[in-house]
Amino acid sequence: MVALPAFDWASRARAAGWHLLLSAAVAAAAASLVFGLWFPPPYRQVSGGADLFLLLVGVDVALGPLITFAVFDRRKPRAELMRDLGVVALLQLGALGYGLNAVALARPVVLAFEGERFRAVPAAAVVESELPQAPPSLRRLSLAGPVIVSTRMPTDSDERFEATVMAMGGADLGMRPRYWLPWDDEARRRALAAAAPLGPLLRARPALAEVAAATGHQPASLRHLPLLARADDWIVLLDAAEGHIVGFAPLGPEENK
Repeated sequence: MVALPAFDWASRARAAGWHLLLSAAVAAAAASLVFGLWFPPPYRQVSGGADLFLLLVGVDVALGPLITFAVFDRRKPRAELMRDLGVVALLQLGALGYGLNAVALARPVVLAFEGERFRAVPAAAVVESELPQAPPSLRRLSLAGPVIVSTRMPTDSDERFEATVMAMGGADLGMRPRYWLPWDDEARRRALAAAAPLGPLLRARPALAEVAAATGHQPASLRHLPLLARADDWIVLLDAAEGHIVGFAPLGPEENK
């Protein structure tokens, strides 16, 4: 029987390498879920939760193989070695599950028109106890990117007082399903009435011209409204004829004249 070296670098490196490949495959599958369904463009930038996923999964993918490198020892009895590797795999899968749960809570589920602006609402911010009061088609939180909704204003003094108190606690109308309305022709008319022409903004920020061109519309036929985003200032671009959302853009710095 050939004696194994006290520290077998080659076998540990091979085991860690295979673990890294498997970890990368699992992470790629998870990334397709996160970036393909939960954070479709441009919500990775608007909502920011996908950056949390990259951080957590990056650490998870790196640490798993490193721990395997540390615990893999061919001198161990096979049952003991399999137990150690199984524990490593379970810990890594648990960390991945924790990361996916955190990202699921941060995923945008509603893009809400709140009268003078849009808001990208993450799942964690929705007042879920009010979901039964939403329109029937909006009573389940989306797993495939945000659903566009409009919102109604409180209708009496009691509702206004309660809405004000809730807003002071961080729950604005867009986060409250009882105030959600379908994104229909009436909602689009209201959005157009509140929106501003793109032309003056485009003159102050010529970098927006590329985004405007990508919509397939002339700048004169576009309107814009603010979008509350996790980082930076964004706008939503609307077709001036019918009020459909045709694009999103970060504002960026205003250029000196």
